[in-house]
Amino acid sequence: MNVASFLLPKAEVAYLRDSMTLRQGLEKLRRSGFTAIPVIDVEDRYVGVISEGDFLWYILLHNQNLDEITLKSLEHMTVRDILQCGKVNPACIDTTMESLLEKAKRQNFVPVIDDRNVFIGIVKRSDIIRYFVNGSK
Repeated sequence: MNVASFLLPKAEVAYLRDSMTLRQGLEKLRRSGFTAIPVIDVEDRYVGVISEGDFLWYILLHNQNLDEITLKSLEHMTVRDILQCGKVNPACIDTTMESLLEKAKRQNFVPVIDDRNVFIGIVKRSDIIRYFVNGSK
């Protein structure tokens, strides 16, 4: 079975740009309703995945006095500043379903890229599990 059959295309996926401010990123993440979403650069290349925890830990580590944290103060840093590259490795469009299953053990979705590292969408863990439960048809 081809990964493309399970692909949720980029146009239907919530994602952040690495150049967004922390405030913009937090607001978009909150609106998405997800706890983690992909991050791409200005040329649509996959950069990584960022989670609520990444924002929280960065804010806590870089603000000794938590009483002074405001949304305004989060406008001076970018998503790129807190992104942990390599934390969630993407899959190529020609990846096998078995490899996708391995990646999905550690994350709720698998980012998918083309041969130029351009982000093209995600495959949800629930779709991968459904594929294997239904007998790999």
